Amino acid sequence: MGKQAKHHYRKAMKELQLELIRLQHGLKRSGKRLVVIFEGRDAAGKGGTIKAITESMDTRSYRIAALSKPSEHESTQWYFQRYIEHLPSAGEFVLFDRSWYNRAVVEPAMGFCSKDEYKAFLDAVPTFEKLLADDGIILLKYWLAVDQEEQEERFNQRAENPLKRWKLSPVDTAARQKYTEIGKLRDTMIKHTDAKHAPWFVVDFNDQKRGRVNLIRHLLQQLPFDDEPIAEVELSALKGKPAHEHVTDKAVWVPDTF
Repeated sequence: MGKQAKHHYRKAMKELQLELIRLQHGLKRSGKRLVVIFEGRDAAGKGGTIKAITESMDTRSYRIAALSKPSEHESTQWYFQRYIEHLPSAGEFVLFDRSWYNRAVVEPAMGFCSKDEYKAFLDAVPTFEKLLADDGIILLKYWLAVDQEEQEERFNQRAENPLKRWKLSPVDTAARQKYTEIGKLRDTMIKHTDAKHAPWFVVDFNDQKRGRVNLIRHLLQQLPFDDEPIAEVELSALKGKPAHEHVTDKAVWVPDTF
């Protein structure tokens, strides 16, 4: 990405992050609850998109739900049970970095669930999501699409970079051989679970920065809150001269090494 493209991206993201703050204020004022699900292939860009969305938001009003493998105890529960506790309260925004849709794509592709469990999930999820919508939760679902050649390039970048190797799990590497199968499972998932109250949207993420901008703009368009400007704040003048930090002699200072 050249200098001009980077400048264009940063400018677009700054404008969008201001709109996201307005969205957050709108949720607080209205008491509405928002759930956004991010699904997609490994290395599609889910984590980076969530980071871009939340970068400037009030940390007290959003939560990121990125659940690990179910524990032995959780595996004995109703499948949706461990996800329910992460649903939002009034005025909250919850972003799911993968979700209950693991059972629609990853689990059947990798043999982590039975055919009966897979079928039962597809039968149950429309009712489950209708219950959420009927209770007032706004539910939006995004699939981040990436071609295999681009996905492989990102995997190679992760493998070569010690700071990113943690992103490569044994499941990720095994799933590389199941690109076509995962695509078929995705299509079945969308056909069975797309609904007016819980819609699926697909975003081209072969260019991650372009994908982020397109997704965030689309997300904001689905939530038409009043375009209320962010309130300005006037700081009164300090009384007296600015003070210095005078810390007790018993405190231990961290050495300045930078």
